[in-house]
Amino acid sequence: MDMTLESCRTFVEVLASNAPAPGGGGAAALVGAIGTALGNMVGSLTVGKKKYADVEAEIIALKAKCDALQTELLDQVEADDKGFVPLAKAYGIPKDDPDRDRILEEATITACAVPMHIMELCCQAIDCVTVFAAKGSRLAVSDAGCAAVCCKAALQAASLNVFINTKTLKNRDVAEEMNRQANVMLNKYGQMADEIFEDVKAGFGQ
Repeated sequence: MDMTLESCRTFVEVLASNAPAPGGGGAAALVGAIGTALGNMVGSLTVGKKKYADVEAEIIALKAKCDALQTELLDQVEADDKGFVPLAKAYGIPKDDPDRDRILEEATITACAVPMHIMELCCQAIDCVTVFAAKGSRLAVSDAGCAAVCCKAALQAASLNVFINTKTLKNRDVAEEMNRQANVMLNKYGQMADEIFEDVKAGFGQ
């Protein structure tokens, strides 16, 4: 079942249950989509205003990018569920099965793919929010700050869904490369999101 087609209340209720999905990855994807949409809203409130005519073309292009990002992040909610299924099945293989380790290793790598992609999408979203915060409508700048916070939270949440799986990989070269990529994104884009938040907060004299 595609949980993004359910109500917000149903999503949260299922998230709180003992159902295997959605979990942290699906939640991260949804939060990332919400953060992206908040940034996109700033763009929507900027387009068509004479005061921002000089940046309108850039904002329109960013809005189109965010439209695609929102959709792709929402698609990751179900993708994360499907990516976890092989791993859940692999853990059910009898320990004396000679193929268990290989299948488990492959399934673990598969389970890392979606949260890694969620991280990449959140990074792209933060790039967009940086521009919305700097050039978008001042009446909606608080929403740009909120967007940055949500996207950072999604980025961090997705990373934990990578790290819990790389920890169990037997191939440490593959694991460490995934960890490296995840940490590069966390460090660079986490800082960018923090700077957006602090700039917006400072604009309110706080």
